[in-house]
Amino acid sequence: MTPNRLPLHDRHAAAGARFAAPCELELALDYGDPAAEYAAVRQAVGVIDRSDAGVVEVTGRDRAAFLHAMLSNDMKTLGPGRGCATAFLDVHGKVQTLLVVLILDARILLVCPHGLAAKTINDLDQYLFSEKVAFRDATGELTLLLLAGPAAPALARRLTSIDVPAEPWSHAAARLSGSDVRLIRGAGETGEPEVWVASTAGEALWSALLEAGARPVGLTAYESLRLETGTPRFGHDVDQSVLLPELGRPDLVSNTKGCYLGQEVVVRIRDRGHVNRHLRGLVLEGEQTPSPGDAIVAADQEVGKVTSATWSFGLKRPLALGFVRRQYADPGTSVTIRNRAGELRATVTTLPVPR
Repeated sequence: MTPNRLPLHDRHAAAGARFAAPCELELALDYGDPAAEYAAVRQAVGVIDRSDAGVVEVTGRDRAAFLHAMLSNDMKTLGPGRGCATAFLDVHGKVQTLLVVLILDARILLVCPHGLAAKTINDLDQYLFSEKVAFRDATGELTLLLLAGPAAPALARRLTSIDVPAEPWSHAAARLSGSDVRLIRGAGETGEPEVWVASTAGEALWSALLEAGARPVGLTAYESLRLETGTPRFGHDVDQSVLLPELGRPDLVSNTKGCYLGQEVVVRIRDRGHVNRHLRGLVLEGEQTPSPGDAIVAADQEVGKVTSATWSFGLKRPLALGFVRRQYADPGTSVTIRNRAGELRATVTTLPVPR
């Protein structure tokens, strides 16, 4: 089967990309030097094509109130130009998907993991009764380019003549290369300030960013950045068996809003109990990188599973994410990762991983 391609595939190829096809979608693995791509994000500015994400458009007069009752973060206090990261849970407090919410004047955009826009619409739609809300799958209508690095805000300012909003997930309309774009302040998924630039004029936008000094960054470098910040990826680190409190992500939850789907479980765990496992970083000795699904072992028993793993260009050693049983989840705990090649020594660490 021929893999699907992003709209900017030819631009990536022209920039020297080597491709891989996870989830039947061809993505840029790197542009010849993933270590230099990583360094660009840490020291200057890189550009990452995130157009594989799903996009759901929500309209109707009750859209904010409905999403407020569905999602784990506060929607009602967010006006146009604001946004947040959040989770959609089931009634048992388990994560159905992770989302970024962007509030516009007459609509709300939900940015979801690749391939999950239709499922997200279906899951939300089953809770609609008399509310005036409509959903539309808008995946593919926008080119989502992520500018990441300490020089990203200045570059965006130079190209658009406006400042990137300061608050995480806040956003503003602008013009760039003759097209309407929206500058979106990320929340440090790459470990440095982020600026999402969305536009239908993707090719001209990509060219303008590269001409202004942004370096293309592929999946290899991005995964190193993502794991170092401990940003979980739905479908890899998070699935529908995961309780929201197991992620240790307070930015996904409002503790002051009213009821939402799964809230009772989240509050009960917060106030009267604990979770039995935690998402943690695992810094490995040696140079061998483990694989997702490898067992995490301590005291001669399996205490967790690896969910993601990669070479960390910042730590200069392999790095993994995984769920670890709470008795062994304290930072500094020594564990062993077992895979087909044998046993790998690792140390549990906090997220983000100290560099």
